[in-house]
Amino acid sequence: MIPDKIYLVGFMAAGKTTVARSLATRLSWRAEDVDELIEARERRTVSEIFARAGEPYFRSVEREIIQILLPMRHVVIATGGGTFVEPDNRGAINLDGLSVWLDVPIEVVLSRIPADGRRPLAADRAQMERLYTSRRAAYALAHVHIDVGTASADEIAEQIADRIGC
Repeated sequence: MIPDKIYLVGFMAAGKTTVARSLATRLSWRAEDVDELIEARERRTVSEIFARAGEPYFRSVEREIIQILLPMRHVVIATGGGTFVEPDNRGAINLDGLSVWLDVPIEVVLSRIPADGRRPLAADRAQMERLYTSRRAAYALAHVHIDVGTASADEIAEQIADRIGC
């Protein structure tokens, strides 16, 4: 059965936002990005939210955004890197639609993340590598696993569409 909603999950810099847009275009669906929705609602960047209100506050807003997205259909949703790690979010996502883990090697992640502070959890590279390793167990609970490697967003979108029969 072809799903009517797809959630892209995976580590920061996996390409979830870009792939969501490409896949949504291919399917003639909408694309939504959890972090962008949070920033629009809060009127500040993710890094500002982390710095001023802390990660627990950010995660509470993230849970609210997931709840708002639940009724939508024919949408590809790019989640934040930690969204799927939270058990409540993961349960809601896996019940609501098809979760697809974009599995990107740590070397690719490190090459994509600028050291400019926009990614609050990437400030310390050793800590980020530990975070990457610890989150993989949660990502493995996604319905579909796509080994991203260095493929382009369009190639990844095509792989996903082929896997789900679209």
